[in-house]
Amino acid sequence: MKKLVYLLAILLAFSSCSEYQKALKSEDIKTKFEVGTQMFDAGKWSKANRIFAQIVPNYRGKPQAEKLMYMYARSFYEMRSYIEAGYQLGRFENAYPNSEKVEEIAFLAAKSYYQVSPVYSKEQQETVEALEKLQLFVNKYPNSELLPEANKLIKELDYKLERKAFEIAKQYNRVAYFESSDYEAAIKAFDNFLADFPGTSFKEQAMFYRLDSAYKLGINSIEAKKEARLNTAINYYDSFKKFFPNSELLKDADKMNEEMTTAVQQFNTKS
Repeated sequence: MKKLVYLLAILLAFSSCSEYQKALKSEDIKTKFEVGTQMFDAGKWSKANRIFAQIVPNYRGKPQAEKLMYMYARSFYEMRSYIEAGYQLGRFENAYPNSEKVEEIAFLAAKSYYQVSPVYSKEQQETVEALEKLQLFVNKYPNSELLPEANKLIKELDYKLERKAFEIAKQYNRVAYFESSDYEAAIKAFDNFLADFPGTSFKEQAMFYRLDSAYKLGINSIEAKKEARLNTAINYYDSFKKFFPNSELLKDADKMNEEMTTAVQQFNTKS
């Protein structure tokens, strides 16, 4: 019995393959449409896509065009050809704004951009584009059942940009260890980061490294600039301690503050 089932499965697969090959070579667009649809429904995305590509131009303006373009665009997504998927899904959305499939397609088009977003350490142009597309979807379909997933993807992409900006600012601090003039660039980078991402999960570290950069800049400054820079650094210390009174980094921050306060007192004594 098992051998019979196995044999039937082989015969069906062979028959399906044969039908597919015939459809590829056929000049009958109706046959291609039917077989392509069968391949699509069976989850054979690559085969469906190959057939659909042959007949897309023939169905422009016809009643079946909407269904064909839906399957064609969707097949790119299922094949993980996300760049082409984003383009084709976007075309469907623009061409058939009243389609019952348009919400699903709009989401997949935006998600296609999400899929090509690189790791945080690389250039983030695709991440920014994905955020724009997903935000447009959220604004356009505020009651969509896909909204929770869209918001989840937005949160992931936001974090990626946040991490990227934090690491860039942190890099300024590291470079400044060898080139003290870059401490000013580090301070500015952390100021910008904290302004751009007020709710960041990196706030504690960002405020500490900003303090660290300001401390090192002040301590190593020429006398003419030292007092003002130290006072700025002390203000950063006060802010850090206010926001994170129980931070594990506070011990290091306290040492900086003690040294800076002593140095500023020496200026007051001289005056």
